[in-house]
Amino acid sequence: MHPGMLGGVSDVRAILQNPAMQSLRVDRDVRVAEACVSFLRRASRRPVVLGLNGPQGCGKSTLSARVVFAMNALGYRAISCSIDDFYLTYDEQRALAKTHPGNRTMEYRGYPGTHDVALGTMTLDALVAGASAHVPRYNKAAHEGRGDRASRFEWLAVEGPLDAIIFEGWMLGFTPVAAVPSELEPANRALAQYQDWADRLDAMMLLRARALEDIVHWRVDAERARREKGEPALSEQESRDYIERFIPAYATWGPALWDAGVRGKGSALPICFAETLGRDRLPTSDRS
Repeated sequence: MHPGMLGGVSDVRAILQNPAMQSLRVDRDVRVAEACVSFLRRASRRPVVLGLNGPQGCGKSTLSARVVFAMNALGYRAISCSIDDFYLTYDEQRALAKTHPGNRTMEYRGYPGTHDVALGTMTLDALVAGASAHVPRYNKAAHEGRGDRASRFEWLAVEGPLDAIIFEGWMLGFTPVAAVPSELEPANRALAQYQDWADRLDAMMLLRARALEDIVHWRVDAERARREKGEPALSEQESRDYIERFIPAYATWGPALWDAGVRGKGSALPICFAETLGRDRLPTSDRS
């Protein structure tokens, strides 16, 4: 299908209101997809790489999938991937934890320093170059919910060229700050290498929680939903313990992201979309 065959950006609403794509957050999803399609149509080169920063559990992966669905329905070739796809393997993470005994931020996956940044950079470069690429997948259910990188047979095979790549992550765009609590020092140092990812972005989308406690609620709720489906998941206490380790990160690096934005290749990246979310994950701007 030729891009634009379905008409203008307004067609995004018709696509995402299809019964097969029903969602309580359809208005937000439409606004994000419209912003992405608008940016793509103005872009001077393809593919565009659109970063999405949002707290854990806020629905980034679902939102990314819906934006990709809308773009593909309009005739573009788009995919999404997550920084989670580039976590260290289970064995690598255990080895990292041993080098930082007693530091809860390095004990399990999640914090800066627990990703294979080089693998992520190589994957993004291959996708942008339009070559055939395999995007890693991470199995969060492995090892009783502690996770591990999936085997290469499970990686996503992508045939280029693409028009758009959505790259999402809870800490995408965070940068080192001058002073941090001692427990955050390894992660703060590690953040410098993540600039390689920011340098490959063309624009950013930002979602933030109205209250930090909402992030805890979202993660605990997500693990509970997995348990109710019979899937491997963390217990209530384990999930709370896990996510509460990240609250200092949001307090330390989040304000700079929202105040100064994200810099890529030495200049500020344009912001396609920015919203604050309430506990129900709905934008606070949607409330009467």
